[in-house]
Amino acid sequence: MTKKDIVRTISDEVGLTQQQTKKIVQKTFDSIIETLVREGRIELRNFGVFEVKPRAARRARNPRTGDEVIVPEKYVVTFKPGKYMEVRVQDAELDVHHDELSGGVDEANNGAQVSPTDTTPSNKISGRWDED
Repeated sequence: MTKKDIVRTISDEVGLTQQQTKKIVQKTFDSIIETLVREGRIELRNFGVFEVKPRAARRARNPRTGDEVIVPEKYVVTFKPGKYMEVRVQDAELDVHHDELSGGVDEANNGAQVSPTDTTPSNKISGRWDED
């Protein structure tokens, strides 16, 4: 599901135009980001908790050259789902491509075996919140 799908669904349910709904959805996302930047934590009851946490600096290897590189410390956003979300997801019969995610058979690609780390365009999920 994309932001455009969310906007369309909400728009249909509440009777606002898609443009009005898109502004509200975008303002909601912007507010979440601003709160994380300012306060480092946002708790949404029955949904979950977003939190900014530091990730320590570490040593890594450049896969092309094999050279060791230092990855600097950075901040990352974590999410812990609330109990309501966890129960709903656990009890749901999800219509997801479970086989694709677990390395099973991809029916969309004529039964080809799919690796869990496959990043071909048809299997890659960007995770960007601002994409339409």
